[in-house]
Amino acid sequence: MPAASVTATSRLKKDYHKLLKEPVPFMKAAPLENNILEWHYVIMGAPNTPYEGGVYHGKLIFPPDFPFKPPSIYMMTPNGRFQVNTRLCLSISDYHPDTWNPAWTVSTIITGLLSFMNDNQPTLGSVSVGDEERRKLALRSKAFNLKNSTFCSLFPEEAEKIRKELELLSAVSEEASQREQEEKNKSKNAADASASSGLSSFVSNMFVVAGPQMITILTLSDFFSPLHFAAFSFKVKRHFSCG
Repeated sequence: MPAASVTATSRLKKDYHKLLKEPVPFMKAAPLENNILEWHYVIMGAPNTPYEGGVYHGKLIFPPDFPFKPPSIYMMTPNGRFQVNTRLCLSISDYHPDTWNPAWTVSTIITGLLSFMNDNQPTLGSVSVGDEERRKLALRSKAFNLKNSTFCSLFPEEAEKIRKELELLSAVSEEASQREQEEKNKSKNAADASASSGLSSFVSNMFVVAGPQMITILTLSDFFSPLHFAAFSFKVKRHFSCG
């Protein structure tokens, strides 16, 4: 890739310092340490949209003669609005140099991208999925971004925030799973105890009905022996037939 011109370097440095001094809501951006023409950005899903709670990572590739020519724009996190790792056809990208304004800054570009993201107008590089799928992708976006070393390197605070959030969610999920298993065990034990109590009551009642003529005392294990159960039944029937 050709080296950045003096003008491009100066302008991009100015844009970066302005971003640090005056942060823009719902977005962050930073250049690679060894290549000022490649920037990476993070967009936070806007409230009351299908992207709410999502974190979307992408990159901007600036031409050496920026700001006189627009950058190419890529989205890297699956999002349900744009294809990933694909040049996006937007009025603020290199697909439309005729609509480009050299006065637009990095923050202007990403703010414009956020606006396009919240719009459903089809364009080259866009995808068409339902809001439900976009919400699912928003939930998965954070874990997806942690797998990207550039994301973690350029946005360490955001990466650490995501790690802690995912660890907390994992702990809460594990605790809920343990409680659910404990409740299942309690229910099972209660059911087993109820069944055992019912069986003991049944056997006791049968002894009472049989009366003193039934001398043999059976244990529960004996009761379930086929021979003993047959003998027991015979004695009970005999008792009733004797009047």
